[in-house]
Amino acid sequence: MHVDKAKEWAEAEEEAREVRRRHADWDYIEAQPPRIREALKYYIETGDIRRAALLAGMDLEDFRELLRRAHVPVVV
Repeated sequence: MHVDKAKEWAEAEEEAREVRRRHADWDYIEAQPPRIREALKYYIETGDIRRAALLAGMDLEDFRELLRRAHVPVVV
């Protein structure tokens, strides 16, 4: 039973990661300063918005705005 839930969770995480990758404006992301660029990539791969904002040196609201400009969806 727990294995099924873990598998479902892993599949949902991979699906969310693919959505973030597919919709992201990679030209915009690559044009950002290194710290911001890496934080955006970290968010795209992990979905961890709080840690990504911390890595970017931004508060959560400003990082969410950055995600909007980069066309990266916040998938929950």
